[in-house]
Amino acid sequence: MTDTDTAIRPRRSALYMPASNAKAVEKARTLDADVIILDLEDAVAPEMKPAAREAAVAAVKAGGFGAREVVIRVNGIDTPWGAEDLRAAAEAGPDAVLVPKVDDADGVRLYDQYLNGAPPATRLWTMIETAKAAFHLWDIAGAVHGTRLSTWVMGVNDFAKEMRARQTPDRAPFLPLLTLSVAAARAHGLTILDGVHNDIEDLDALEAVCVQGVDFGFDGKTLIHPKHLAICNRVFSPSPEDIAWSQAVIAAFSAPENAGKGALRVDGKMAERLHLAQAQRLVAVAEAIAARSVAA
Repeated sequence: MTDTDTAIRPRRSALYMPASNAKAVEKARTLDADVIILDLEDAVAPEMKPAAREAAVAAVKAGGFGAREVVIRVNGIDTPWGAEDLRAAAEAGPDAVLVPKVDDADGVRLYDQYLNGAPPATRLWTMIETAKAAFHLWDIAGAVHGTRLSTWVMGVNDFAKEMRARQTPDRAPFLPLLTLSVAAARAHGLTILDGVHNDIEDLDALEAVCVQGVDFGFDGKTLIHPKHLAICNRVFSPSPEDIAWSQAVIAAFSAPENAGKGALRVDGKMAERLHLAQAQRLVAVAEAIAARSVAA
């Protein structure tokens, strides 16, 4: 089961909200985020985790999130809260359940089993954030076949911790890992979201790392503060120039006189059939974003 068997859905911005914070969860229903992640893991203190679990389930059942996808991030199965988090999340039936620190394909299948009782539409999202996972990317992505897996979320902070690497503005220590993760995800039809930007106030740095994420091919980015939403949504949306070019490519290949041609000249640039496929997807993404804006 993959996202390729569903309509394109914008995931430009995925905002973590601590499920233990009732005001934050209520505010999430009004924010311009494509995805709301109700967090039971990193954002919640140990003594608050049972209450956060109950709050997340109640929020999903109450609804009111409009066009926003709602995801519950659970604690790991190896923690005191993981099994109960998974049971409760499966029963609540959010759009997806996000699980942490998956090291290999067996980990995907283990978490998938815990979601057997969830509604068919509930997907499995996994964090890619461990040094072990870096050497099993292909196999983890391949676990999409026969499971609910649909989306990866990069956890660069955890990579930095395990690798003892510095998080430089250009993210140089992580570039090979980010590239290989996108390649593995794309090869198996997965959506893939970039990791968070830690500096809440440095919006110029946020924009730069969002542009970098688009350059790498990420579908969107996870965020830790609402003030990051506008920049993230703008950067991960197709530009008017890209939409116009894509529409021109589609029109050119649709013209009767170009039937059967493999390459065309469009506005002074060469366009091949592969560019047509890219153009069609970009226009579909733009249309989905426009529809989401109306529905939200």
